[in-house]
Amino acid sequence: MKNSILTDHTIIINELETSIKFHNLNFLLDFLPKGSYLVGGYIRDIILGRETEKVDVDIVVPLNAIEIGKKIANNIGLKFIILDEKREVVRIILNNISIDIANQVSSTIEDDLSSRDFSINSIAFLFDKKCLFDPLNGLQDLENSLLRTHSEKNLINDPLRILRCFRFVSELNFKIDLKLTDFIKKNKETIYFVAKERINIEIKKIVNGVNALEAVTLVQKFNIFGFKNLYEDSFFLDLQKLNYAVLNQHEKGEFLPLFFISQILDEVSLKQFKFSKAEIVKINLIRKWYFFLENKNIAQLNELDRFKLHKELEILLPSFIFYLPQNLRLDWLNRWRDKEDKLFHPSNIINGDVIKKQLKIEDGPILGELLQYLSKELAYNRLNNFDEAIYKAKQWIEQNAPKCD
Repeated sequence: MKNSILTDHTIIINELETSIKFHNLNFLLDFLPKGSYLVGGYIRDIILGRETEKVDVDIVVPLNAIEIGKKIANNIGLKFIILDEKREVVRIILNNISIDIANQVSSTIEDDLSSRDFSINSIAFLFDKKCLFDPLNGLQDLENSLLRTHSEKNLINDPLRILRCFRFVSELNFKIDLKLTDFIKKNKETIYFVAKERINIEIKKIVNGVNALEAVTLVQKFNIFGFKNLYEDSFFLDLQKLNYAVLNQHEKGEFLPLFFISQILDEVSLKQFKFSKAEIVKINLIRKWYFFLENKNIAQLNELDRFKLHKELEILLPSFIFYLPQNLRLDWLNRWRDKEDKLFHPSNIINGDVIKKQLKIEDGPILGELLQYLSKELAYNRLNNFDEAIYKAKQWIEQNAPKCD
């Protein structure tokens, strides 16, 4: 549909009205006063022909957004949330659809639209007139795949919008206007005034977009998070030089986001921006094994180090793969893809409770070391069944258990 956006508003309006009916949103119109309008990403995505799992609808009313929202929710039996009582911003939840209703903050619709983040989100559909209103040329910017702001003040008022630029690069494959690029470089530090949880959400949207590589490369290039050692620390790679084709589509979707996060945030920032303990542990493991291998010939690792590497990186090896020599990446991936490969998927024939019962030993370091030994023997195909495991366990105990005088 994008090719026709500058030539026929009727097509857009028809698509909008069809989408409103499809999502069963017609009921809203009975509650909205004259002068209400639809705005933002809902219109943008319809123009771009973009389908999303989660639908966000933004509606602006002249006054009394809280009262209107309550009336809608009570009549239809929907969940109702007040997002900002002072500014009168409310949310109604309808299945997978979030409907935000807010008061118009300026005296005119044009001034209201001028206060929004980007021109592509400043296109309005006036319900009562059934027409589009595009005072900031957002349609032209959609046609040109260009991200532009009407006023830099709009970004300063909410610096998360600076980070949101990279999200739109990632999700929409848009270019950033040169004037906006200069502004971002000069004002990137203001991002730190934003709630850390909001930054976390935005980063995850950036690294999960279909054009995440381009967006993350720009985040690196602009040094958005201000690491002095970004270009000195060899852990941060030149993302444009990597061959991502070594990963299949599923692996790209599941493992590249973690790799990209590791390429734009250090350990301090991961904690600062409220990443989970599990996410931080995974990235720290990637770092640990990168630095371990930096000064070692990977082909000369001893059995125990190689075993530990695969045990610790088993669930995230594709996120680590680009730190390996290029000639090893595909071979390692193919072995990792083989769930029967015992080295790349370490396991055990026998569990701790059985060992304790069979060999009369207690919980403790000795039991942990024994289980690791048996798992390593299995990984290197020197263990085939339960009886062999018990036999080798007895031998190991005799050689390694503390001796009493």
